[in-house]
Amino acid sequence: MTRLVDLRSDTVTRPTAAMRAAMFAAPLGDDVFGDDPSVNALQVAVADRLGYEAALFMPSGTQSNLCALLAHCERGDEYLVGQYAHTYRWEGGGAAVLGSIQPQPLPHQPDGSLALADIEANIKPDDAHYARTRLLTLENTIGGKVLPLAYLQAATVLAHRHGLTTHLDGARLFNAAVALAADPGGEFHGDPYATARALCIGFDSVSVCFSKGLGAPIGSVLCGSREFIHRAHRWRKMAGGGLRQAGLLAAAAHHALDHHVVRLSEDHALTKRLAAGLAGLPGTVVEPPQSNILFIDVPHLRAVGLIDRLRDAGVLATGLYRLRCVTHLDLNAADIDHAIAVLRQELG
Repeated sequence: MTRLVDLRSDTVTRPTAAMRAAMFAAPLGDDVFGDDPSVNALQVAVADRLGYEAALFMPSGTQSNLCALLAHCERGDEYLVGQYAHTYRWEGGGAAVLGSIQPQPLPHQPDGSLALADIEANIKPDDAHYARTRLLTLENTIGGKVLPLAYLQAATVLAHRHGLTTHLDGARLFNAAVALAADPGGEFHGDPYATARALCIGFDSVSVCFSKGLGAPIGSVLCGSREFIHRAHRWRKMAGGGLRQAGLLAAAAHHALDHHVVRLSEDHALTKRLAAGLAGLPGTVVEPPQSNILFIDVPHLRAVGLIDRLRDAGVLATGLYRLRCVTHLDLNAADIDHAIAVLRQELG
């Protein structure tokens, strides 16, 4: 049987045996009535870890971001967002369709950030001709790139100075935290939890996904003030997110929070191993990875049918002229070496 190495996304992970045990043992209630103890414990734990008053468990990151945008903005408002941010490009236009909230997409800098000058220039004046600029939304990591603490502080200070609120799509927040915590000269060296908390400073809300690199089967958590979470809870209900015995899922996320954060460094190491193994291929550009996502620009002549050929050889990836490969806890060094061999065969 051909080895199958799934590099499509870190969303393809399966719960570990220990996570399944935590799910099986989870005490349950009815979350619509607010009495599922496992959901409540997760919400308290995430809010405490990241420095917020309250939190709300959601089925998905898309719903979590949507409820955040709806809680921050009203009809006729707009939010500033990156051209390639998930909340703008890959969430079905939910804020515009369901909330009548206008996105104002901005270009990304090479490091994934939005230039402070671009943010400031796109804050609209108080004029009836314009949508009301109310919110700045950033994403960390963004395309696998880590936005540094100093930049996040400067961007949120700028937004607040102009009366905007701020939201962080932290779907892979802990990947960013682990990457920064690995810096021996960094302020939070060796402590990804403290780093994650620091990355949230200045943001009025943050959404964290547990079904990506953290390995839970489903779920995200939205954090903010008690008043903000109260508004988001109402939007979650309207968006179909009222949950019953959700403690089974919350227990998986809680296990991931406690046990799968530090190990993200293993995924990052596998991504670097993959990048190093593909170095030097003619006509192929391998973008130096910062976390668990690797982009590979391939020659156009070799791109046609490449995904199918890779699949036939036991490697799953996404993209066309720009391959996207994502490492996760279900992969090991042997899997990566197999992927390197297949990719070198197809691209060499």
